[in-house]
Amino acid sequence: MHRPADSLPRGIRERRLFLIKLSYAFLYLSAPSHQVLNQLDCVAQALEIEVEIVHVPTLIMITLSDGKISPNQTRFVRANGRISLTALSQVHNVVREVSHDNLSCTTGTEMLTAIVAAKPIYNTYLRCFFAFLCSSIICGTAFGGSPIDLGVGGLCSAVLTLASLRGKDSVLDSVYEITMAMLVSFTARGVSSIRGSLFCYSAISSAGVVSILPGFMILTSALELFSKHMLCGSARLVYALIYSFILSFSLMIGSDIWFLMDAQARHMYDHVNPPIVEYAHIGLTSLNGTWANQTIFGAIAVTNTTVAPINIVKGCYREPDWPWWRQPLPWWAMTFLVPTYLVFSSLNSMHNLRRCKELFVMVLFACISYAVNTLANRYVKRVTFSTTAGALTIALLGNGYSRLFRGSAFTSMVTGVTFLVPSGIANAGGLSQTYVDDVAQYQTGFVLAIHMLQVAIGVTLGLSLGQFIVYTFGSKKKSAHFAF
Repeated sequence: MHRPADSLPRGIRERRLFLIKLSYAFLYLSAPSHQVLNQLDCVAQALEIEVEIVHVPTLIMITLSDGKISPNQTRFVRANGRISLTALSQVHNVVREVSHDNLSCTTGTEMLTAIVAAKPIYNTYLRCFFAFLCSSIICGTAFGGSPIDLGVGGLCSAVLTLASLRGKDSVLDSVYEITMAMLVSFTARGVSSIRGSLFCYSAISSAGVVSILPGFMILTSALELFSKHMLCGSARLVYALIYSFILSFSLMIGSDIWFLMDAQARHMYDHVNPPIVEYAHIGLTSLNGTWANQTIFGAIAVTNTTVAPINIVKGCYREPDWPWWRQPLPWWAMTFLVPTYLVFSSLNSMHNLRRCKELFVMVLFACISYAVNTLANRYVKRVTFSTTAGALTIALLGNGYSRLFRGSAFTSMVTGVTFLVPSGIANAGGLSQTYVDDVAQYQTGFVLAIHMLQVAIGVTLGLSLGQFIVYTFGSKKKSAHFAF
């Protein structure tokens, strides 16, 4: 005879409640989705709970079973939040202590509740400042922006971040990012239309919307598919690809709106960036000879040999005799800009500045990964190979650090992994491109999605290979492996 759920032994109720609260914390803090099932299964095994877990985006279904003691219970846990590195690290520590019987389930549940209910460690305006600095730096380091492009790209990203954090209307949540992308593109085209080509449209628009790129989602979906989590991985991947198409078309619409308002701007763009090759379909009719009165159809390509490709740097037109403040950043600027970006990117992901040791490890691993990625792209011009090399490097460092020093592999790796996304997109040809006809318009939309998919595949291969190398030898971990 089954007992009611409330009459279960206290220990079983506490363990079940801890598992449910842990599921909510994973969803709310954006834990790596391909590891959520493994985490929960390991915790349930350590706590000796019989469960069946199904994970779909933003939802976890938990079926609790305890043989003949009580009937099966199905709990639906739903949450959607933003990544918080410090909170995820705290959750990982709680899980490890409970799994090793150093903490009771009741204490662990109370700690998880406090972690989830805690206020963000940085306020809205400070996070906008972080977004401004990150986008300004990424504008110059990844998208070929000049010193005067940095401020405009960072300002666009800060406004977009402010609108995201301040937005409370659930009706507009689904369209605000697309609308903001149009406004960013409109602004970038407007400032780039100033006579003299002072600003670069491609660099400003790319840096302005880089914070809303679904690169992290495509990465996690690829990791889920690689882990054979077909349901969750395929759903995320399809959504992210469709979102990429819509985002790319939004950038085009914003640019076109400005061109409609300012026809001179379009003429200026065609003058500065004439198409290198133009195709025309023609028909030639012979008036005499053997082929008299017969028409031959074909295509002719006209090449513009006056265009100097060396003056185009990552989609930005740069004359060699322009002053330094209109040129791309020199290579030596990366030595201090990249670490600065990584620091503020970690803070923007809600890492506590007081945890200096973890921050140093995150930045160090990310810098090494970026150096390997850059060198690989220099000698082998393949995006998948360069991102695989960078991801393999950070996977070896992060998982090795977790195994040797008992640190959190995920928090030590996440900054470097997310930095591979804009770097890989830039190596693949950039984010924002201007089209000259209807065919190129649709090609541009697909190119953005393909670029991010290439980067995600490369990162997935590198992370999986690095994890395999580190954990092939040695003893097995009792607690769940918290990493990419």
